[in-house]
Amino acid sequence: MYRHVARSVIRGLLVNGSARQAGAGIRLLPASTAAARTTDHLLLARPFGRMDGGFPSSLGAASYLRMLSSSSSSEGKPVAEEEKKAVASSYWGISRPKVTREDGTDWPWNCFMPWESYRTDTSIDLTKHHVPKTFLDKFAYWTVKILRIPTDIFFQRRYGCRAMMLETVAAVPGMVGGMLLHLRSLRKFEQTGGWVKALLEEAENERMHLMTMVELVQPKWYERMLVLIVQGLFFNAYFVIYLVSPKLAHRVTGYLEEEAIHSYTEYLKDIRSGKIENVKAPAIAIDYWRLPKEATLEDVITVIRADEAHHRDVNHFASDVHYQGKKLKEAPAPIGYH
Repeated sequence: MYRHVARSVIRGLLVNGSARQAGAGIRLLPASTAAARTTDHLLLARPFGRMDGGFPSSLGAASYLRMLSSSSSSEGKPVAEEEKKAVASSYWGISRPKVTREDGTDWPWNCFMPWESYRTDTSIDLTKHHVPKTFLDKFAYWTVKILRIPTDIFFQRRYGCRAMMLETVAAVPGMVGGMLLHLRSLRKFEQTGGWVKALLEEAENERMHLMTMVELVQPKWYERMLVLIVQGLFFNAYFVIYLVSPKLAHRVTGYLEEEAIHSYTEYLKDIRSGKIENVKAPAIAIDYWRLPKEATLEDVITVIRADEAHHRDVNHFASDVHYQGKKLKEAPAPIGYH
């Protein structure tokens, strides 16, 4: 009986040792852990006391288990602490650096870093409007107005859900424009004047609006389905428009941003009138826009609306550059202009 027990114990130990060796290429181990496991393998290589049947004796197995137990108990605590410190150790040596806030507390976000946060200029003129004069301008203007009709019918005054849906669309133009300018730069072997970065910054800023709104409004299943449909249609349509006429594409985006300013203004009216509860601002919004800790929903919507006004200016400006017969690289890119 003892022989069978000892044989099972040794087989289990050998299997575990092989598994640890096989996993060595997957994650890095702290030095103390590696040393402990190396010792384990050396111990396994030593012959136990043998009986006449040729199998390790129960005394030898028990002795080894006591040695292994004492080794684990003595080194278990430091190993656990080291593994805890190495949160995401990688075979490739990539790890997240320690990042802190200004007050010294740990930075909790992976989606953006402290140097990417900023304070929005809320003094920007919200009333600016590009009066459509050319055929393309009028086409862009009325296209956006027509697209607003089903949105008004579906969401009515549910501005939280409306804003969430709006941001899933608003984050597309910057990504499409930046991607196509990037590819053009590669094909033409030319610079873009910083416009790739400026447009991708816009897309990222709009995505952060969405991440904030999701903290406030949880989308229902049919709203998620609607996002999939609208994003698929809008992405492909905007991609084609930008290929054919960048000035039209930027003008469409400019008018979309004007509508976004209007929607967020109505949102603020309902908050200030008490129709929508002025809840505490999400933590992600406080860190991203460097808002005070006591910031509320009203503060969040105010800075988002200011961001949309900045995007309005950037896209109408880009369209004007194209209307003048110039390329975007000939005009200064508004990098950091959220």
